[in-house]
Amino acid sequence: MTSPLVRFHDKRVILPPRFCGSVGYYALMSAYGNVTVDYDMSFNKRQKETHRTTIADTRGTLSLTVPIAKPVSMTAARWKDIKVSTHGQWWDKMLTALESAYGRTPYFEFYIDRFAPFFTPRHENECETITHLDAAIDSVIRGILGIPQDTPVNDNDIIDDFRHPPLPHFKTAEYYQVRQDSLGFIPGLSILDLIFNMGPESPIVLQHMTRNF
Repeated sequence: MTSPLVRFHDKRVILPPRFCGSVGYYALMSAYGNVTVDYDMSFNKRQKETHRTTIADTRGTLSLTVPIAKPVSMTAARWKDIKVSTHGQWWDKMLTALESAYGRTPYFEFYIDRFAPFFTPRHENECETITHLDAAIDSVIRGILGIPQDTPVNDNDIIDDFRHPPLPHFKTAEYYQVRQDSLGFIPGLSILDLIFNMGPESPIVLQHMTRNF
């Protein structure tokens, strides 16, 4: 069944990989009937969003970064080759940060069990690539939002290619945030912010954002 979020039923969007991508990233994705994330893109250390996301904690915005191993070749490496580092036990710090930031949101307890496995110590982290992690979390996020999973590119596809910046900008439709009274509404955050605060109403926010797209 086609998602009610889809505006371009016969088009495909190709996007860069993201770690817990922004609300705007998923708004863009949701508008298309066919989606492909290109995990084979050339490595570019400036593309921090591939292993970094931004949430809101008690003091405002907070960046969460998955440390990555330096590639053998900076010029020939592709994102799918970049391994996740175990430096600093980042997974523990990240889960603690999410619990601190969103533990009191309406839907944290409902959804956190779907994400917690990605923030636990696992021996395979030593050989896991960042795009493997990105893709696994992305699959969970899409399942929650009702966005179709990746499908193979077809020769007859009409394609909108947004692999290289900038992505289309959507004005964030304001939604409930647990600390809005003290911090004001903070736009441009990770999709996790929307999911933990709005739960099953999250797709409605995405739909509002793309209505004039």
